[in-house]
Amino acid sequence: MRLARALRGGALAAGLVLVAPAAASATDGVALAHAYRERHAARILREYADLLRLPNVAANLADVRRVAETLRDRLAAHGAAAELLELDGAPPVVFGRLDAPGATRTLALYVHYDGQPADPAQWRTPPFEPVLLTAAREAGGVARPLPADGEPVDPEWRLYARSASDDKAPLGALFPALAALAEAGIAPTSNLVFFFEGEEEAGSPHLGESLDRYRDRIADVDTWLFLDGPVHASGRPQIAFGVRGVTGLELTVYGPARPLHSGHYGNWAPVPGRLLAELLASMYDPDGRVAVAGFYDDVAPLGAAERAALANLPADDEQLRHELGLAETEGGGAPLAERLLLPALTIQGLASANVGTLAQNVIPATASANLGIRLVQGNDPAKMQDLVEAHIRSRGFHIVRDEPDLATRRAHAKLVRVARATGYPAARTAMDLPIATRIAAAARAAGAASGLGEPVLLPGMGGSLPLYLFSERLGQPCLIVPVANHDNNQHAPNENLRLANLWYAIDLYGALLTMP
Repeated sequence: MRLARALRGGALAAGLVLVAPAAASATDGVALAHAYRERHAARILREYADLLRLPNVAANLADVRRVAETLRDRLAAHGAAAELLELDGAPPVVFGRLDAPGATRTLALYVHYDGQPADPAQWRTPPFEPVLLTAAREAGGVARPLPADGEPVDPEWRLYARSASDDKAPLGALFPALAALAEAGIAPTSNLVFFFEGEEEAGSPHLGESLDRYRDRIADVDTWLFLDGPVHASGRPQIAFGVRGVTGLELTVYGPARPLHSGHYGNWAPVPGRLLAELLASMYDPDGRVAVAGFYDDVAPLGAAERAALANLPADDEQLRHELGLAETEGGGAPLAERLLLPALTIQGLASANVGTLAQNVIPATASANLGIRLVQGNDPAKMQDLVEAHIRSRGFHIVRDEPDLATRRAHAKLVRVARATGYPAARTAMDLPIATRIAAAARAAGAASGLGEPVLLPGMGGSLPLYLFSERLGQPCLIVPVANHDNNQHAPNENLRLANLWYAIDLYGALLTMP
């Protein structure tokens, strides 16, 4: 109760040693969190909107530092010993620790507070000005003011802003969950480590160095919970035991040294757009299978627990095809969950001159494409890039790393500059760990309280997170407990969060913080 009074009065000092917790269980934690967010729904929503107003693109260090300082101060206000872990030239890691008396386990909660860049011209509303709609925009939702205290809050409302779902949503739920326990005088049943990264969307280039430099602060962590990603496409809660890795390539194919009039030079000068299109088409068979030699050779086999989990997944592919307007899907109709356990090669962007009203009668000098490579267990990022480059050479292209001079252009009929992206490998945690059973029970209790239903246990999630640094470098298991709605426009314009999913997140964190 001393902790609860201090939090309510806003006077809790960072690093306060907690009083002994009252008896609690994950079910109790759900009930406390559920009751708290029902009483304070409007305020929780307004405070979350305040966080969404802070720009958080990792490339802008001044912006992300403001977000980091805000999160550090909020952690401190909730009793954690909070600080910023600094590296030169990198966004700070927001680090906090909250020890619970008598706890024999330490859980680390990872969130990334940076977001994808946002082009305001592609958004219906400014990306860092949160807008509340009465439903999804596609379902006819209309804008309305943020609610005042005591005003009813509809769980089908949606909040639109960059990072509303990826990945500030866990932050908008975690602080209310902590407050709910404190108000009831209940301490967490685990020691808690908070680790909020500021450049995940930029590929986490400094994360490994941070973990090495500050290893002493996380040495006693038993399990990492990654609070990121969407729930299952069926709308049910989801726990994922792995993620795909990621890397990529940028290709630039060259034609004439300067753009040419397509009437004067068409049918004579090579068109880089055609050359690039032929190259890209050669990388796939008609069913979408990657035709790069060796692309699937290193995929690690699944264990018995993973195969059993796949067999128990809900059959929702047809619903997804209907929702997304897809007449058919790749892989001969194989389920999405199975396809996510294979590496993928995705054409993420194409560019050559202009289209639409800016189109010109021109043969452009170059054509470019960005290729994303999603990796699964067993894939090495550099080797997968090597395989794609070997395929490019097999199609008669000469590869350069820098802008070619005229002599190089004249020497090679097919010329491509390849720039390699950074990346990291996939990671997967065994599904039969004892802690997994407790986390699944917490998700089950939260899913029942919020109406989302039974959790789905997934061997691997389609997205990427740098889990390998934790599982391989630190030897600490990692699980992903997503909360955002699956149709959140993650990484895209008009990103949004369904409030029912924010409420589920608060319930879930109440359960996780009090699980036995």
